[in-house]
Amino acid sequence: MDLAFTEEQEMLWKSARDFLADKCLKTMVREMEKDEKGYSPELWKEMADLGWLGLPFPEKYEGGGMGLLDLVVLLEEMGRACLPGPFLSTVVLGGLPVMEWGSEEQKQDILPKICKGDVILTLAQAESSARYDAVSIQTSATPEGDDYVISGTKLFVPDANIADSIICVARTAQSSNPEKGITLFLIDGKSPGISTTVLSTIAGDKQCEVIFDKVKVPKGSVLGEVGQGWEMVKRILEWAALAKSAEMAGGNQQVLEMTINYAKERIQFGRPIGSFQIIQHYIADMSLDVDSARVTLYKAAWKLNEGLPCANEISVSKGWINDAYRRVATQACQIHGAIGFTKDHDLELYFRRAKAAEVLFGDSDFHREIVAQELGL
Repeated sequence: MDLAFTEEQEMLWKSARDFLADKCLKTMVREMEKDEKGYSPELWKEMADLGWLGLPFPEKYEGGGMGLLDLVVLLEEMGRACLPGPFLSTVVLGGLPVMEWGSEEQKQDILPKICKGDVILTLAQAESSARYDAVSIQTSATPEGDDYVISGTKLFVPDANIADSIICVARTAQSSNPEKGITLFLIDGKSPGISTTVLSTIAGDKQCEVIFDKVKVPKGSVLGEVGQGWEMVKRILEWAALAKSAEMAGGNQQVLEMTINYAKERIQFGRPIGSFQIIQHYIADMSLDVDSARVTLYKAAWKLNEGLPCANEISVSKGWINDAYRRVATQACQIHGAIGFTKDHDLELYFRRAKAAEVLFGDSDFHREIVAQELGL
């Protein structure tokens, strides 16, 4: 395993950092928290023109033909910049499933539009229990002629308020095994019977409640095979956990750098606070968390990119960085003092995102269970 960037990844990393430093100012990040859409359509289009939205998709669908490891490089920079918007929802939760399991007709219809920035997608999976298991799926899809009728309520659906298409996880058959009888549907986000409410969150992102009230969808909207959807959901959640880990790793690194700079500049008792041993040890601990999180992230990303079994590595990465990012952000606030908790300081943006990301796509206990299972326990 070689964790050094390739020449292409180095170029992607540098160009992403420069672009986001120029375009994703913290004033814009704060504005988007209050904005109804939660993202800048102009910036979204620029990202499409750069090829970011099509980065992991084949060239035959107007994509960049790059790998998931390259996508992780990009996502890390997005996390570093606190980039608001539906990138993870559209590319990871929506685009990758269509690429993996969609019919050729679905791929030809959806993927080029994603690459051009013309559509926004998301995944509706979690329900009232907010769990990532098959038992929690109670939304029903009942066959009716040439259609399915979908009814149920989904929670914490990212960017559903602006989604053109929603991949809905629904139950098409009851079984003693809850993992059987689950099907994925690719649904027009503006279909009659769909209502969306944006929830208030600590991170200011657009997590939504989506109600499907007898929504009719053609049978051709099924993604993959009827009744075989849970294995697909597990795979999507792995992708999502890795993608969120990448964003968190980028934010983690930025928090560390902000704190080092502050410790060098803040004068107390006639000397920079970074000269005090206790502050040095605090920051050294933060650095250990940041570096170890990146190692687990890139190990998991490399194995995924190579097509190797990596469920254990993805859960190690997400389970670890959930705690590491929280520790780093909390310690940064302690070192900054009261100013680190104020709305006027950028640190609070990262602290809030660290707390929110901690539970998305599996909290630490959820991923520890997976690691234990992978170890045969």
